[in-house]
Amino acid sequence: MAHELFMTAYLVDDYDKAIDYFVNCLEFTLLEDIKLSEEKRWVVIGAKKGGAKLLLAKATGEQAKTIGNQFGGRVGLFMQTDDFHGTYSRFKENSVNFVEEPRNEVYGWVVVFKDLYGQKWDLLEKK
Repeated sequence: MAHELFMTAYLVDDYDKAIDYFVNCLEFTLLEDIKLSEEKRWVVIGAKKGGAKLLLAKATGEQAKTIGNQFGGRVGLFMQTDDFHGTYSRFKENSVNFVEEPRNEVYGWVVVFKDLYGQKWDLLEKK
């Protein structure tokens, strides 16, 4: 039997605010939004071309302390594109918070940005 990592939970403080950011700024697609209770929803976003997905999970209690720091301050999420410069330009127009200038590394073009919550991501186009 084959296995694959297909989704990871991502802590947020508000479902609708997170959906708005990930869909309108980072160009993800809202794949599922199912009400489970008055406080909880099953919200899944993903890239238009498929790949791994994020389950936007509303933090409760102690979890709220880790919003934006799920990876201890390092880049923990990696978004791959086949048009680095076009995506970078669109994201800048969408007010994405880039923390450096793009770099051409041995593995491809890369730039770090912080999302709505301050979590660091790499935007990259592999060679």
